[in-house]
Amino acid sequence: MKPPRHRVRYVPIDRRRLLSTVGAAGLMIPALSQAQTASPARPLTSPNRLWYTQSATEWVQALPVGNGRLGGMVFGGVAFERIQLNEDSFFAGSPYNPTNPKSGEGLPRVRQLVFEGKFREAEKLANETLISTPNKQMSYQPLGDLIMLFPGLDNTSRYERELDLEQAIVATEFNAGGNRHRREVFVSAVDQVMVVRLSSQRGKAITVDLSLSTPQNAAVETIDGDTIVIKGISPTQQGIDGKLPFEFRAKVIAPTGTLTSREGGVYVAGAEEVVILIAAATGYVRYNDISGDPVAKNAAMISAATAKGYAALKADHLKDYQTIYNRLSVDLGTSDAALKPTDERIRNYASGHDPHLAALYVQYGRYLLLSSSRGSRQPANLQGIWNDKINPSWQSKWTLNINAQMNYWPALPANLAETIPPLFDMVEDLSETGAKLAKDMYGARGWVVFNNTDVWRVASPPDGAVWALWPMGGPWLLQNLWETYAYTLDKDYLKRLYPLMKGSAQFYLDTLVKDPNTGYMVTNPSNSPENSHGKGSSLAAGPAMDNQLLRDLFGHVAEASKVLGMDAAFARQCTAMRKKLPPEKIGKGGYLQEWQDDWDMEAPDIKHRHVSHLYALHPSDQITVEDTPELAAAAKKSLEIRGDDATGWGIGWRINLWARLKDGDHAHEVVKLLLAPKRSYPNLFDAHPPFQIDGNFGGTAGIIEMLLQSHRGRIEPLPALPSAWPKGELKGVLARGGFVCDLKWAEGELTHLTVSSAKGGPCHIVYKGAHLRRILNANERLSLSFKSGKLTPI
Repeated sequence: MKPPRHRVRYVPIDRRRLLSTVGAAGLMIPALSQAQTASPARPLTSPNRLWYTQSATEWVQALPVGNGRLGGMVFGGVAFERIQLNEDSFFAGSPYNPTNPKSGEGLPRVRQLVFEGKFREAEKLANETLISTPNKQMSYQPLGDLIMLFPGLDNTSRYERELDLEQAIVATEFNAGGNRHRREVFVSAVDQVMVVRLSSQRGKAITVDLSLSTPQNAAVETIDGDTIVIKGISPTQQGIDGKLPFEFRAKVIAPTGTLTSREGGVYVAGAEEVVILIAAATGYVRYNDISGDPVAKNAAMISAATAKGYAALKADHLKDYQTIYNRLSVDLGTSDAALKPTDERIRNYASGHDPHLAALYVQYGRYLLLSSSRGSRQPANLQGIWNDKINPSWQSKWTLNINAQMNYWPALPANLAETIPPLFDMVEDLSETGAKLAKDMYGARGWVVFNNTDVWRVASPPDGAVWALWPMGGPWLLQNLWETYAYTLDKDYLKRLYPLMKGSAQFYLDTLVKDPNTGYMVTNPSNSPENSHGKGSSLAAGPAMDNQLLRDLFGHVAEASKVLGMDAAFARQCTAMRKKLPPEKIGKGGYLQEWQDDWDMEAPDIKHRHVSHLYALHPSDQITVEDTPELAAAAKKSLEIRGDDATGWGIGWRINLWARLKDGDHAHEVVKLLLAPKRSYPNLFDAHPPFQIDGNFGGTAGIIEMLLQSHRGRIEPLPALPSAWPKGELKGVLARGGFVCDLKWAEGELTHLTVSSAKGGPCHIVYKGAHLRRILNANERLSLSFKSGKLTPI
């Protein structure tokens, strides 16, 4: 006979009561089959790990786990353990369309005011007629927490917790009562569950009280004597009704222990080991469909995982994860600092010698991207998939004027193509909502999206004109997606991408207007993201970044048309419009101008965190040291004026820019800023502040950019190698053109380079003035050494 089901309204957990309360009659659970027994505990010895000698007391000290959809933050407590939970589609509200009904009539007048230089008036009218209603988008939401209370674990020693990047497992170990305890947490992309295992070296030493908690308006129940379930609906925000159903559940398996169920919890006494399986889901299907059944999804996932057993769950998790993670390795040298706990290394990085921490940062960035962008329609958001707040900063959604794009800078070079599909899915969704906005607001073909979106794929500008009236989110997202083709040369992928590119180009062909002051075709209204030019607003016509983005968009459309052998007439239209865009301008101080007028030194904040007008230097390749030296010098001057210190993601961008300028030592000085406590929390999360994950991804990409570049048809090893990394090795890094590269260096100079071609084609390698050109066949491998100033095939 099954125990009774308990259904109660959620109330905050009384931890003291949980410690002292055991429900009615206990249940003995049958032992697991032999296939479900676990392997012996693994020592905490991986060099690619974050590790600490104390538990987390703050969220930014906890360690992240995730499978791209389901995420958790593990605190590593002893007597009280918390794992905070997220599911990537769980947002406030429900499908909505916030397009301002006055936008069609307001746009022409705002445009005219901008051309007349009446920027303050233009911004006021834009706020009234163009900004979304409501003007805030929906927030990414936390699900809640798994709470574990362990009575009697007071006197402990030899405490250690770690995130093993090679296994994607968070482990906590400590001695208590003459016994060694170990706790493991991972999230399986194969089985779509979080797995928690509690064990000790000997005896039936595990006694634990387990509960689920949530800050949401939800109900909790315990079913079948071993499974805790919380079910509810998303919260209402900004007047948008919460309608998205969600559920998460935890099943407790204790083969040798006694289980006692109670309302909203399970108590386990005297077990050799305990395994907890956690599943979470919402009703989200697409941005306009929330008809999914999270209860059925979770029940199926838990049932399948239970039948599989812990050992098989872990083995399949490791096989799946390591197949991707192990493609790339990086060695920048080491020192005694690498033996210290991670928080201590962060405190000392700027003043000490710890090259291994920069290599660890690369692998951590790869881990975070794999953990927050895979197997779902949701790409990594402003915080990846990790958030514990009902009202997180900037709603923890997707900011499209740098942050969402920066999240994917390391995806291809770091050999993580599997992380791109969620981004592609989001852009496809935005091409639909953005098409309606283009028609309603502009009367134009194609699609447009402004500077932010949420899970409901809102395309209209939120917040206020000073930040949001920037209609260029689409071209920059498409630049990310184009990079996948540039790296892989996959024509089938390009065929899927091309309609999105064409739709975006159609919008700008319809909406670019002739600037009466210059005669060039420009965007209007727009801004240089979030930066005021000092004329009473940020609004402007044809800022530099817009022109740079459009050069790439129109150029990529023309190139794709040629590769695919289609749409030649449309490609000619794009090429013709590209020639009508304003050129780059160098200001009176020798800097690259951010706006059409030379306003840079009149701006209120010349140290602004954004460096939008340097997009042409990175991530684009319109400006290079070799091919456009005058513009590169102007970009460098702009970068010097901006300064190196910025927000976390601002520093991440600056690392990439200095790498493109081929100044490795300066780039490393910026790396030191990023890896200091001011910009890296103890768990190595980027400190914007507060936490934003884009800085992690920007820094990861920047370090790789220092070691290998591959734009403009050239592969260049060690283009910005700093003196701090005189010896090292990088294996499995991708280069544009379908190449995989391995390189090794010593005494600051390249010793070996191997280039493998996936597709075949021309290969041009450049290093310290030496050039080598070859036509490689598909799957051909070219090995080189550098001696006496020459690249020599081995």
